[in-house]
Amino acid sequence: MAAPRQPHRRADSTAAVHAGAPAERPHHALAPGVAQTATFTFRDTADLERYMRGEDADADREEYGRYGNPTVRELEHRVAALEGAEDAAAFASGMAAVTTTALALVKAGDHVVLFEDCYRRTRQFVRQHLARFGVEHTLVPPGDTTALAAALRPSTRLVLAETPTNPYLYCTDLEELSRVVRAHGRARTLVDSTFATPINLRPLELGVDLVVHSATKYLSGHNDVLAGVVAGAQHLISLVRDLRGVLGGVLDPHAAFLVSRGLKTLGVRVARQNEAALAVARALEGHPAIERVFYPLLESHPSHAVASRTLRGGGGVVSFIVRGGRAAASRFVDACRLATIAPSLGGVETLVEQPSLMSFFELSEEELSAIGIDPALIRLAVGVEETSDILADVLRALE
Repeated sequence: MAAPRQPHRRADSTAAVHAGAPAERPHHALAPGVAQTATFTFRDTADLERYMRGEDADADREEYGRYGNPTVRELEHRVAALEGAEDAAAFASGMAAVTTTALALVKAGDHVVLFEDCYRRTRQFVRQHLARFGVEHTLVPPGDTTALAAALRPSTRLVLAETPTNPYLYCTDLEELSRVVRAHGRARTLVDSTFATPINLRPLELGVDLVVHSATKYLSGHNDVLAGVVAGAQHLISLVRDLRGVLGGVLDPHAAFLVSRGLKTLGVRVARQNEAALAVARALEGHPAIERVFYPLLESHPSHAVASRTLRGGGGVVSFIVRGGRAAASRFVDACRLATIAPSLGGVETLVEQPSLMSFFELSEEELSAIGIDPALIRLAVGVEETSDILADVLRALE
């Protein structure tokens, strides 16, 4: 594979199409090929020895599919370029990326700090599974960097954050977070930027060590593939990649091809979703059937100041609380015709869900209240349909 182009100056539509892609592909193909193979061959034992000594001219060559693949490697180059990172590692899912990265950076006796509004499965992994191996943790309130500073210990090795968060879209001041953690000296920062995408935010530019995406969402953009990716400094990604080869959460080459194809339209999709979500948020704010709207670029949002300073767009998710409680929220969901009831987000289709009935169905009213989930909360993930049609569907459903 030819050397990838240099990282782009910023993440935009031009970068989404070209950044990190090789200047020339085999057979002069415009689109990337799919190296649908589990293993790789060597011409002779001398060729094998050169590879094993690291003397092979092809830096991306592999011996076995669990350690790498040309199609997957091209995707990694492209995501690294979009994030302004030195390197990236792709995984079979976003959670595989998070768990493998965390395991690569902590050991028994270490301490992890994470914000209370991190993705629930990330919290579950830290609180239940890392704890089984002697890794301690502290939860801090959403976006509270003062509480973060107080929670850091000499044994802290990892700080986990997410911005914007799911489902209330709180944004953390990543510059301040990075300053606080760097002052500590020994901890690394891992930020889940799935909701923002590289188009709206590049956390590494704000001092973060590693950025992770569920590529299932916006990066692929079509609700047809599971994937994850983590990007950052080469020496950190090398640790993560080595552990990926042991744990085995590798991305299938055809899935990598689908994510790479989705990346080409990332800029135009996110721009369209930014516009549509903001229009929906503004239309809902003040609507008599709505108790509260959560969208980071609304002045009413608690994170508005941070979001306005750091985000190029508010993203494609709008969360809101319907007046009348759980039953009223369910009636709204059932009345939607364009929006489809489904988990996930970031695809071309508009999706709607009631978190108390999907992500947190097993919790009682008291347990929902304890974690801040209102039973009447709705999460709307806008697609790329006409903004007027999305608005009409939402407003008609409210009626």
